[in-house]
Amino acid sequence: MESPARTLSCSLAEHVEAVCKHYLSNGRRCGNYWVVGDVNNNAGRSLYVRLKGPLFGKGARGRWTDSATSEHGDLLDLIRAREGLVSFRDTFDEARRFLQSPRERTTENRDGNSSECNTISLARKIWAASQPIIGTKAEAYLRARKISADLNDAPLRYLPALIYRERRNSPPRKLPALVAAVTDHKGEIRGVHRTFLDPEKNDKANVVSPRRSLGAILGNGVRFSAIDQFAIIGEGIETVLSLKSVAPHLPMVAALSAAHLAAWEIPAGVRRLIIAVDNDRAGRNGARKLSERAEAEGVRVGMIVSQGKDFNDELRHTGLECLRFRLAKSLPMSEFEESRRS
Repeated sequence: MESPARTLSCSLAEHVEAVCKHYLSNGRRCGNYWVVGDVNNNAGRSLYVRLKGPLFGKGARGRWTDSATSEHGDLLDLIRAREGLVSFRDTFDEARRFLQSPRERTTENRDGNSSECNTISLARKIWAASQPIIGTKAEAYLRARKISADLNDAPLRYLPALIYRERRNSPPRKLPALVAAVTDHKGEIRGVHRTFLDPEKNDKANVVSPRRSLGAILGNGVRFSAIDQFAIIGEGIETVLSLKSVAPHLPMVAALSAAHLAAWEIPAGVRRLIIAVDNDRAGRNGARKLSERAEAEGVRVGMIVSQGKDFNDELRHTGLECLRFRLAKSLPMSEFEESRRS
C-alpha cells in the first residue's frame, strides 16, 4: 500500500505551479522552473522548483533545491518549511487543505512539450527581433562595467524596447535590454537571457528582477567561443565577459545562475574544466556540485574564486592586470600564453 506521504506528494505535484503560486507568491516561472529567493518566500533566484517531469522518481516535478543552503525536498517538505510546521500530521493537514481549496487551472495541467516549445519559440523570436550589440546602449552598459572583451562575435544583441512586467498580471512597460542567446551543445538556440537596462544611465534597470531567462535554460548556457577539450564556466554574463577581457581566445560559458551552474551539461569531449566561482554561498555550492559531477565523468577540474562578489566586481575594483595574473595561476601556461599573445 502506498504511504500517505507519497500519495499527498504526488497529488501536490499534479498541481505544482498552483502550489508555487500559493506558497511562493514572490517567485515567478522561469522556463520549466519556479524561481524564488528561499523557502520563506523572499524575492530572489536561489530556490528552484521543478514544474515538469514525472510525479515521482528521478526528475520529478515538485522537487526543489535551494542553491544557497543546499536544502532540497518535495512539495510536502516545501509546505512544512514555508508554514513552519513541526509534525507530519500538521503538514499533511495543510497539504489536504490546499488540495481541497478551489483554484484556477494552471499551466502544469497543459501539455508539457507544447508549453516548453512555446517558450523556446518566443525566445527565438526575441533573438531574431534584436539588433547587433555594437554601438548600442547594451554595449555601453558592458563597457561601463570595465569589460573590454571583443563583442563583435559574442552571442549578445540589443533591443531598445522590450516588454517588462513585474508580475504576470502587472501592467507592461518597455525597457531597453541586453539579450543573450542560450544554446545547447549543437549551437541551437534554446532560450534567451534578458538584462533590462536603465533608459537614462548605463546600468541595470531599477526594477525588481532586471535579469530574466526564457526558454529551456537548464543544462545549456551562453557560449563565448566553441568548446573542445577545455572550457571555463561561470554564472553571470558580466562575470564571464570580465574573464574574457583577460583571456579572449579561451572558450567560456555563462550558466546564468548558481543553480544552472550546478546543472550544466558537460560536453562529451571536455577533459579539463575551470569553474569561475562567485564569492557567495550559492556560488560555492553550485560550483561544488558541478565539480563533483565533472570529476565523476573523468574531467579534471580547477576552480578560481572571485575576490569580490563576482569577477566583474573584482575587475572593477582591482583592474585588468590583477585579474589576468589570478586567472593565469589557475590555467595551464600554454593555454594562458596563447590567449595573452592574441
